[in-house]
Amino acid sequence: MKKNLRYNLIWLALAAILYFGLFAAYNGGMINLFSDAIIVNIGINIILAVSLNLIIGFSGQFSLGHAGFMAIGAYAGAILSASNPTFGGFLTGLLVGMLVSGAVALVVGIPTLRLKGDYLAIATLGVAEIIRILLVNLRGLTNGPAGIFGLPQFSNWQIVFLFAVLSILVVSNFIHSGPGRATLAIREDEIAAESMGVNTTKYKVIAFVMGAVMASIAGTLYASYQQSVFPRDYGFMKSIDVLIIVVFGGLGSTTGAVVSAVVLGILNMYLQGFSDLRMIIYALALIIIMIFKPSGLLGTWEFSVKGLLDKFRKKGDDNDASIRS
Repeated sequence: MKKNLRYNLIWLALAAILYFGLFAAYNGGMINLFSDAIIVNIGINIILAVSLNLIIGFSGQFSLGHAGFMAIGAYAGAILSASNPTFGGFLTGLLVGMLVSGAVALVVGIPTLRLKGDYLAIATLGVAEIIRILLVNLRGLTNGPAGIFGLPQFSNWQIVFLFAVLSILVVSNFIHSGPGRATLAIREDEIAAESMGVNTTKYKVIAFVMGAVMASIAGTLYASYQQSVFPRDYGFMKSIDVLIIVVFGGLGSTTGAVVSAVVLGILNMYLQGFSDLRMIIYALALIIIMIFKPSGLLGTWEFSVKGLLDKFRKKGDDNDASIRS
């Protein structure tokens, strides 16, 4: 427990260094509105990628419903921020979105997570489409296809950075916990895990609910930053966009999900000038990576503070040994 606390504190220290670096860049005038939008979108994509990687990469469940849970968070935040345009209203919307997404994921996950492969993907895609169609048709609450706009902007790069760091820490600590190891066992061989007494449905549902809750947080942050929310923003292609980030970085690697979100975000920024060719170049870059590196940028490799400290400790022991000799 003390070791985990120490590693978490080191991670937080590294995050603080990055935060103050960005803070200095903002105060120094090095970041304009366009760059700010790119940074915020990268942070939101990190939350989405890390949460979907928990479902697909670590628990081995192929889900295409992430856009639906993101939409729940976006609309919960939008509706409550519009009715109560204060930071308290924004936080209330964030919490309500998390609770509703978690409840929907729990209700949906218990029956659907008994499915596997393509069947599970189709089922989760169906759930996301049901959520989107409900948002279109509940005109009295969601304003239908016209969406909700003119929202107060409470989401900024600091808030997004905070939740991105928290998402990474939550997923990393979960994977290294007892339930996390059970989840990894299910991914490797579900039948073997079940034969050893692991409640496979329970741990798959836990991972699914955690991923849905984090997707809801990303949705609330995105809606607040954009100051608007529309049903068309949370369709099938949004789930595919997040899936591309996860596959590009490497299934089962939180580090890969983070690096992939940053790389694709920067690539997207530089391709803004090629409006007609942007998606073609973007797709070609993905195809090239998948051909030459089918496991993704980092595969299953993780940056580990523990491994880094052990390496320095071993190097120090070797130096001491050479001095004595």
